[in-house]
Amino acid sequence: MEKVGKSFPKEPRKTALFELEEWYQHLLAKRFNREYKPIKRSNFGEYNMAVNYLTSVLEEAAAINKVAVFNIDHMAQIHFTGADAEKLLDRVMPAKMSGMKIGQCKYTLLLTKKATVLDDMIIMKMADNDFIIVINAGHDITAPEKDMIADADFIMSHKKENEDVKAEDISDKLVKIDIQGPLCYKLVTSLYGDSVVKNRYKPTKNMRYFTFNEFDHESQHYIISRTGYTNRWGWELYVPLAAAEKQFKRIVTKALELGGFLVGLGGRDENRISAGPFGLPLNGSEYDREHTPTNAPLFSAAIDLEKENFVGKEALMSDIASGNDKRMVLFISEGIVVNRGIYRNNHRIGTVTSSINSPNVPQEKREFIGSKRKNVNGENGSAAIGLGWLYHNPFEVNEEGNDILKKEGKAVRISVEFYREDKNGERKGKAIKGFISGDGVNPATSFKPLRKIADL
Repeated sequence: MEKVGKSFPKEPRKTALFELEEWYQHLLAKRFNREYKPIKRSNFGEYNMAVNYLTSVLEEAAAINKVAVFNIDHMAQIHFTGADAEKLLDRVMPAKMSGMKIGQCKYTLLLTKKATVLDDMIIMKMADNDFIIVINAGHDITAPEKDMIADADFIMSHKKENEDVKAEDISDKLVKIDIQGPLCYKLVTSLYGDSVVKNRYKPTKNMRYFTFNEFDHESQHYIISRTGYTNRWGWELYVPLAAAEKQFKRIVTKALELGGFLVGLGGRDENRISAGPFGLPLNGSEYDREHTPTNAPLFSAAIDLEKENFVGKEALMSDIASGNDKRMVLFISEGIVVNRGIYRNNHRIGTVTSSINSPNVPQEKREFIGSKRKNVNGENGSAAIGLGWLYHNPFEVNEEGNDILKKEGKAVRISVEFYREDKNGERKGKAIKGFISGDGVNPATSFKPLRKIADL
């Protein structure tokens, strides 16, 4: 089988926007009269990525309330074509490929035979037997010596000898820029016109959630999908490489005019957790090769158990049949609790998988923690938010087996504590207070009609 995945890089890669981020850093310094400082960076998916810019992580996280722009060029796009492309993808993926409409996006997972998670992704149907799969950073690398296999190579390993399927990594041709938040409509339409956000089948109406359009701008071809990483209104824009510099500058300049920012890894991590009742899982944190996605909040969106078969289905069905009632939950805490155990009534009930400070927690929810920390309470306070896996479901269930997340019109809140632990798993140090939040941090808006933000 011909390898599609890239070899492991000798040093962390640079996105196509790497040098332009330095331009943005100087622009911020001039615009806000701040001293220029080098960008704080981190290795993420074998890319040298910005954690934050001259703006702090909290400033950038708060930008989602207006408009936030993300350099997501570390994510890869894999193009699958050929007479049997749909058949192969349908055989491998837990989501149903057959029946997708051209212009539709679908969220799904890539599972091992043991039903653990290799990656999560969005699939766009471009035409019959023509799909683009958008995958996470680092999942474009095949390096057996590091136990890494690219998503494309994993999928192609299930191709039958006589099947006609081609897989091509087209990431070097496209630059991915996400635009999220309530002013995203104003930003996108002011730069590219109203037509780019219209329904391809009903041009008088707006795009529906989880659909995409293609359009030409200044003789270059673009893709724009009504999807995103934040559970808020927004788009993911795929810019042709030749136009990337000009368009990136236009986008971030307009975002600054609207009170938004370019947002690094830190702010994006907050944004994925802070919207909707459950937040959004991150591959490598909430999803991994050790745990199945059973009872994860996006399980039903990603996996079609009515399908006859897909890679990992047998193991997944066995996991479900075992009565496994683990839960991924969202919590709010008085401080960051990375790598801590989650305790209730002095019993360990689970493990933290993600945790970060947030400026987006409403005051009432911060005060509910019962913290004595001055920075938590009050109008301008902040708290930490995070996700974790619990061994068992902490919520009561109704007759249909669904979690009861509200009682008497109020969201269920379960008080917990977070402890550091020694190598023997024993608690040590002082507990950090928090609670499992039945309604998350803030409501999701991603699926709501675009008319609600068209006139902002």
